[in-house]
Amino acid sequence: MSSFEKKFGKYAIRNISFVLVICYAIGYLIEMLLPNLIWYLTLNPYAILHGQVWRLFTWILIPPSESNIFLTLLMLYFYCSIGTTLERTWGTYRYNVYLLQGMLFTIVGSFLLMGYSYLFNGDALAAVGGDYYFTIVSLYFSTYYINMSIFLAFAATFPDVSVLLMFIIPIKVKWLGVIYGIMLLFSFLQGNINTKFAIAASLLNFVVFFLTSRNMMHMNPKQIHRRQEFKREVKRNTGITKHKCAICGRTEEDSPNMQFRFCSKCEGNYEYCEEHLYTHTHVKR
Repeated sequence: MSSFEKKFGKYAIRNISFVLVICYAIGYLIEMLLPNLIWYLTLNPYAILHGQVWRLFTWILIPPSESNIFLTLLMLYFYCSIGTTLERTWGTYRYNVYLLQGMLFTIVGSFLLMGYSYLFNGDALAAVGGDYYFTIVSLYFSTYYINMSIFLAFAATFPDVSVLLMFIIPIKVKWLGVIYGIMLLFSFLQGNINTKFAIAASLLNFVVFFLTSRNMMHMNPKQIHRRQEFKREVKRNTGITKHKCAICGRTEEDSPNMQFRFCSKCEGNYEYCEEHLYTHTHVKR
């Protein structure tokens, strides 16, 4: 991934979790003001193949269904908070890849479900019409399970962080992750074929990304302490006028607010920006 990061890292979207929250806000406004328009925004593979290609992007606007506005705002704040923490820990590029990969898998999953439906339920589809059937099925494919994958990623990265369950009971996030995992497994086993495809497609992202990159993303308390020390030291030493990250190639001219530091574990003079200082592979000669 490092070679791709060098080429495309500069295109990564900063604060992408906040961008998703803005998309949800737009989606809620559409639901209130133009409720029928929502049906033209969902991830409907049948409609996409018949020319409505904008659905490949607009399904992200479909917000999680929740009747209680307070719980909705609380949920959005929670996912935005843990997403921002992951972005600061992994780096903007890696977090972008994680989310975009989950969205891509969801899109692919919707098309695979369509293929499965025609293969095994072709007669039923012919009776009701593909457009009508997949309009209903498209509601299964949303960012709900992608949000769940964000929480699972947070639990795997910061397993010992405590949160207040119901604002009262302190519990380590790893146990909440286990509970969420069991709930998702139960939903997968008990759900219909549409639910199975939606869950598998969205959460495949979590499985793939952590099988390939988990060692580079985990940050233990010692590394967190080093990060804090690094920020304090940079504030004390502002005399250095030129920096360059050995991973993404950014300099202080590209990102004036970016902080840089040499890695003490790499053999040689390798300097990294704050996004890659704790996520890079150490150079050994």
